[in-house]
Amino acid sequence: MSKRVAIVGVGMSKFGEIWDKNLRDITLEAAMYSIFDAGIKGSEISGVTIGNMSAGRFTGQEHLGAQAVDQGGLGNVPSYSVEAACASGGAAVRHAYMAIKSGEHDSMMVLGCEKMSDVNQTEAMNTISVASDWEWEGLFGATFPALYAFMARRHMLEYGTTEEQMSKVTVKNHANAAHNPWAQFQRPVPLKVVMGSAFLADPIRVLHSAPVTDGAAGLIMCSEEKASEYTDTPVFIEASAQAGDTLALHDRDDICTMKAVSISAREALKRTGLTINDIDVFELHDSFTIGEIIITEDIGIAKKGEGGKAIDEGLTDIGGKFPVNPSGGLKARGHPIGATGVAQIVELVLQLRGDAEGRQIDGVEKGMAVNIGGTGATSIVHIVGR
Repeated sequence: MSKRVAIVGVGMSKFGEIWDKNLRDITLEAAMYSIFDAGIKGSEISGVTIGNMSAGRFTGQEHLGAQAVDQGGLGNVPSYSVEAACASGGAAVRHAYMAIKSGEHDSMMVLGCEKMSDVNQTEAMNTISVASDWEWEGLFGATFPALYAFMARRHMLEYGTTEEQMSKVTVKNHANAAHNPWAQFQRPVPLKVVMGSAFLADPIRVLHSAPVTDGAAGLIMCSEEKASEYTDTPVFIEASAQAGDTLALHDRDDICTMKAVSISAREALKRTGLTINDIDVFELHDSFTIGEIIITEDIGIAKKGEGGKAIDEGLTDIGGKFPVNPSGGLKARGHPIGATGVAQIVELVLQLRGDAEGRQIDGVEKGMAVNIGGTGATSIVHIVGR
């Protein structure tokens, strides 16, 4: 597998609770934006891969790959639907990366989508809960806020992490999202408001949690040989790595560590010959703010137990040494489950091109995305570079 893989087009729908469009509409919107951005013809796209967690339960529609090809007018090209819970988008990117790198495809459209607001909050929560170990967790009432509350409380006990530090992640990511026109929440939120929001599962509050979101994101990816046909500023996927862990939280050696994240990040860095200090911008999976804190530790931004301290010191601010989630992250950009991993890559591409406008980080050469499924049972890491 010798071919380098380039990203030559990106696109997104607006993220939020979208009442005037259905899943088909928002997915087509992201697809068209990515096609226009790349300047590619539909006839030049040889395959489509799409990440989605549970369209059947949220909207009643499955077979999304075929629908995307149909609505995009792409003819008889093959399509692949990918599911890995909250890492479905990252898995779709990885699937296309491997298909192009192997030579099976020269150019592919990658999509991620979810339409979560078509059901009520209880149904949405029950649907999301099947991404945990349903037999041992969800069936007994352990929602994702509850599972992350276990992780947060243990992290507090072991390392002295505070609720204020978890709240500062929210403040940071909302401040970043204020400059992201696609974000669900484009406004800052004060620390006092975050810490005064209601508990979902102590110590996890409403404003420590990613919202219910509708949205889609898209990429056009191709081999290095074809990239120059579409752009003078290709972004290359320099590494793609994936690892897994136990589905149930209680089976892990340490619930303060996402072992799959550590393994996949280490492998991605090894494949590029880079260290964490060589990465200029990060998009990390903050479905709950304690998740961002833990992941910063597991990829090496901070030592184990010092992720909260990194927030206090501004290490992960846009102007810090390791800028995390300039897009606003899942917390403020929004978390349409199947779209999240693709949206992370969209943000990194914009940063690398210098097109991120008010949230642009200076001198970006390398970026890392960490997209996880569940409480870390799946971890997919991509490193991209100019």
